[in-house]
Amino acid sequence: MQKLNETWFSSWFDTPYYHILYKDRDYKEAESFMKNLTRFLGLSKGDSILDLACGRGRHSVSLNKKGFDVTGVDISPASIVYAKDFENDTLHFKVHDMCKPFPAKFDAVLNLFTSFGYFEKEEDNLRTLHAIKSNLKENGKGVIDFMNVEFVLQNLVERETKTVNKIKFHIHRYEKDGYIFKDISFTDANDKYFFTEKVKTLTLDDFLSYFQKAGINLIRTFGDYNLGNFDVSNSPRLILIFN
Repeated sequence: MQKLNETWFSSWFDTPYYHILYKDRDYKEAESFMKNLTRFLGLSKGDSILDLACGRGRHSVSLNKKGFDVTGVDISPASIVYAKDFENDTLHFKVHDMCKPFPAKFDAVLNLFTSFGYFEKEEDNLRTLHAIKSNLKENGKGVIDFMNVEFVLQNLVERETKTVNKIKFHIHRYEKDGYIFKDISFTDANDKYFFTEKVKTLTLDDFLSYFQKAGINLIRTFGDYNLGNFDVSNSPRLILIFN
């Protein structure tokens, strides 16, 4: 259950059920994306990367195996405890609020797989972008991998039931008040649970407005994990490269 003053993401992400529901994500596609992205960014072995909102660190571990010096941060203490089992001399994990600058600078800061737009306060989106910019080295680059809102709304599956680890998750998706909601209800060991995911319907124009306010320069946009061109109607992703 969500506690008073606790955000939906800090409560939901810190439960084991979040990781159960999403355990079958396409790892092969994610690995290909990391390879394509680091090549486009011109990163070399030994370069430093901040994985912002890293979850349990799957992509941080993958990037580290490619030879990068990686720091993964997330607001979920449970996720970071799990990720710390993978730490080594060039891979570190810490609990951190991405609205605030991290006390180091990096060759790249990556915010992957729609880990932006969660906040109740509009100013927190801008604070996060200011923080990312402050964490970039002089020639460093930032990446935000967000959903393409128009494509998502055109293809929204309103209701779905997924059974994972013998748990039947009932999912209801809808748009309301400038957010896309996902209500998730299920029963486990005779206990009933209900969580809601909520992500702001940010478009390219919204990000451009944020970037202008944060003094950020947009370098390139892509529309998928193969780094194809962004098309507002047909691209599944909105991938922003900036400095």
